[in-house]
Amino acid sequence: MISRVRVWLNRTYAENVFFMDQLRRNPGDRAVEIHATHGDPDSPVLAAADTAELEPEGLSPAAYVEYALAQCERRGIDVFVPRLHQAAIVAHRAEFEAVGTALLAPPPEAVAVFHDKVIAYEAVQAIGVPVPPWWRVRSADELVAVVDELEARGYRACFKPASGAGGVGFRVITRAPFSLTQLSGFPSPYVPLGLVLDALREADDPVDWLVMPRLEQPEVSVDCLTGTDNRIRLAVGRTKNGRRRGFTLHEQWLEPARRIAEGFGLHHLSNIQFRMLGERPVLMDVNTRPAGGLHQLSLCGLNVPWAAVRLALGEDPGEMTPPFLGQDYTVVSGPRPLLPVTLPQQHADVPTAATALGAVPAPAPSVEPRTATGART
Repeated sequence: MISRVRVWLNRTYAENVFFMDQLRRNPGDRAVEIHATHGDPDSPVLAAADTAELEPEGLSPAAYVEYALAQCERRGIDVFVPRLHQAAIVAHRAEFEAVGTALLAPPPEAVAVFHDKVIAYEAVQAIGVPVPPWWRVRSADELVAVVDELEARGYRACFKPASGAGGVGFRVITRAPFSLTQLSGFPSPYVPLGLVLDALREADDPVDWLVMPRLEQPEVSVDCLTGTDNRIRLAVGRTKNGRRRGFTLHEQWLEPARRIAEGFGLHHLSNIQFRMLGERPVLMDVNTRPAGGLHQLSLCGLNVPWAAVRLALGEDPGEMTPPFLGQDYTVVSGPRPLLPVTLPQQHADVPTAATALGAVPAPAPSVEPRTATGART
């Protein structure tokens, strides 16, 4: 009988409950057991997993690698999908392989290139992928000079950390003074230049920002699945224009994404994002991890998380083409169960905790396949 596949997701985004759902609903009905760890006891990924633990806090990257190796050996993890401390983990790939665990992540060289957005822009520009004009800024005087330059070219300036993910720290600069307008309605990404300069001048340490024009929609996120032979197995674009979402196979998005994924060896799952600068698409960001919205490709008849796990296990899924492109859609939230509040603060093994909350049935004691009847898409 085929053995159960054990997959671990560490401190991942809440949206990856859908990644977990898709692993369980794999086309071959292969039995999958999911382990999840997180620093937040109220993360829904803990409740969605078959077993869950709270992660110890304050570990250095090196200490976290030791913790991760121990988890993989103790849990018999077949495939580890690392998000937290990804760079440190992939540098020890051979040690994980020695305990029988495959890493669903790119090699360390690729992770290093795209950890720093300035290095990333320089690298992709060198292989002919269009990027927006950008400046690295560390002080108030540098910021003023760059904002003046961008505005003289007719652009609105924005900034974000040179390293970071998920849009954290992104702001758009405005010359309008702070007023009640900023206090009406929901919080806005717009921030007055004067307030930014005051904060920079009062800061104890320099910042490390990437300053560039504010790019326009549509935004297209190309999800890529790439083998260790640097050959793309799948590339599909997910479009976003306001609330409206959709899918695309247009080469103006897919061709530069393939060039990046194959050229830099972005093995396994990556997400490459583009926006418009005037009339042309330019690179916005590259994520060396599965995108939170990856599950949306199920609307095109694809189960990409399972294909990625198969690839990590050495079972090549071959080149994948969506059998159809789903209709335009929007994203709405829905409730997901959480673990009971009695979860201890560290190393709390919670087998089938989601079962007690009615989310998924208990896993079978053997290696027979199981389904998640309460799963959402």
